[in-house]
Amino acid sequence: MFWPAGVGPSAAGVSDDVGVPGSGAGPADEGEVAGVTELDGRQRALLRLGRTDLRVSRLGVGAMVWGEMSAAPRWSPARNAYGPTSTAEEQRAALEMSLAAGVNFLDTAAMYGKGASERRVGELTVGREVVVATKFPPSVLARAGSLPAALEASLARLQRSRIDLYQIHFPSRWMAIPTLMNLMADAVETGKIRAVGVSNYTAAQMRAAHAALARRGIPLASNQVQYSLLHRNPETDGVLEVCRQLGVTLIAYMPLASGALTGKYSASVKPAGWRRYMGYFRGKNLPTLTRVVTLLREIGAGHNRSPSQVALRWLIQQDGVLPIPGAKNASQAAQNAAALTFTLDTPEVEALSQATHTARA
Repeated sequence: MFWPAGVGPSAAGVSDDVGVPGSGAGPADEGEVAGVTELDGRQRALLRLGRTDLRVSRLGVGAMVWGEMSAAPRWSPARNAYGPTSTAEEQRAALEMSLAAGVNFLDTAAMYGKGASERRVGELTVGREVVVATKFPPSVLARAGSLPAALEASLARLQRSRIDLYQIHFPSRWMAIPTLMNLMADAVETGKIRAVGVSNYTAAQMRAAHAALARRGIPLASNQVQYSLLHRNPETDGVLEVCRQLGVTLIAYMPLASGALTGKYSASVKPAGWRRYMGYFRGKNLPTLTRVVTLLREIGAGHNRSPSQVALRWLIQQDGVLPIPGAKNASQAAQNAAALTFTLDTPEVEALSQATHTARA
């Protein structure tokens, strides 16, 4: 993901080689990180979000492209990254299908379509039992002091009195982590948010956020980062390890690598939107993608499941990981949710891990 200068994992003045002590939470208690509580004899389960009292499905829905995007900037990824957006009714159907399948976690952000995604999520979830997550800030130019006002604006768009999970969208050198965490803690104490998360934070930045919150007696619930079979950096950059040490849930965005793991695309069939220019779909990477998708098909055949469902299931079976694939309509929502209905055996998990070992950059 491209970050403007001063924004992103290298910002915020925290180096990965600097350990920041995390008071209030050592290694997670056994079983807490995975946090699985069986609901019935099937594979649906609930995940404890970090060390909070929130219980969420093992799969969520990313709502970046939901909403009326015509007023969004032309450069907005929510408007252009994945081709044409779907209609309000298609998005409603995606939510209904997800809820029927036991998926209760919905992720959005103030930045998506200049609030358009939050508005649509608000319209669709009024009166529904849904765990809603959103993110601050609404702009890359925002400063920490604008968080209280931005939170009020998100609450209004979402038509809620409290946000379940409020996340810092990205680290920025203009927004000190301790300052942000203190503002988040204030919002928890006033009842405007239930849990605090971060996104795109490095291992060291996570430790800094965790320590700042711990001083206020509040856990860091999650870190949302890119993670998929084709992007396994969290396994080598320390993020996944620190998540497990601190009892923080890793929320995996782009779990299908922008559609590359669905098996729908090839050298002759390119996806819509800006993603067609991503490395996954470029010539030199296509042979690797073909091999991975072929393996996903082979494993999926044994379970009567698609490549995308196998790819999502691999993530679900990583301890403490919550994938949030996007869903434009009911069909995509149903496809995603089917990842909750089967289990990969250990050799299958290992085969996928080995086949994508080079993605552990």
